[in-house]
Amino acid sequence: MMNVVSQSRAPVHPRTLFADTARDTTPTGVAEELVSLLEPTSIAADQYRALRYTIETFRKESGLRVLGVTSASPGDGKTVTTLNRAGALAQAQDARVLIIDADLRKPSVTAYLGLPTRRSPGLTHALRDDRYELADIVHHMKGFNLSVVTAGTPTPSPYELLSSARLDVLLGQARRDYDCVVIDTPPAVLLPDCRVIERWVDGFLIVVCAHKTPRRMVAEALNQFDPEKVLGCVFNGDDRTAARYYGHYGYYGGEDSSSKSFWRRLIHRS
Repeated sequence: MMNVVSQSRAPVHPRTLFADTARDTTPTGVAEELVSLLEPTSIAADQYRALRYTIETFRKESGLRVLGVTSASPGDGKTVTTLNRAGALAQAQDARVLIIDADLRKPSVTAYLGLPTRRSPGLTHALRDDRYELADIVHHMKGFNLSVVTAGTPTPSPYELLSSARLDVLLGQARRDYDCVVIDTPPAVLLPDCRVIERWVDGFLIVVCAHKTPRRMVAEALNQFDPEKVLGCVFNGDDRTAARYYGHYGYYGGEDSSSKSFWRRLIHRS
């Protein structure tokens, strides 16, 4: 089933605000785009709660636990979507939510969450060295009820690291310890990394930026994956008013003819 969700904010570079939480449990700088963390009662955060509801439905119906978030091209807002989506899930008091930054070529989770850029150990450390368990590389943000695995130190060979069976081992530990694991991955079309990560995840969300992402790239991104693993698309950066926005939630897929025509128009129109 394909799900189209619209976000009102266009993707931008993180601008830092100060979180009103204890310094010893939460980093001081968090990007203001992370509304699920900083403004959980806002209308913008409600949009991510709608996405949360959809994902929780998938979890109940199919046991989905490990979710990848990607985009057709850079700059479409996938990292903001990843973090806000995880933040919406973490609003449940008993939720156990883990974020993993698997974009080893251009990691940005640390910048958005206000974590030290060189914070270690991270994912690359555990992929290279099997002495690391998942618990050794998890950083806890208790003020936000989130756990985070940063990308770790840069690597010249991210594809080889992500191809390692170590990733399967670490995600197996994550499945054991967390209710939901959200993975920020590289863009799907330009790089081969997502095709490797696909083996270890239960499903993908593909972020599409309004007025920016070419339809042909959306089609290419969709064709990268097993159709059974494409949960849907998040339509990001929509400039409609909130009133119009709330009238345009929709589910597209299955046998509905209007669904097929929607995706045909989305993908094939120039």
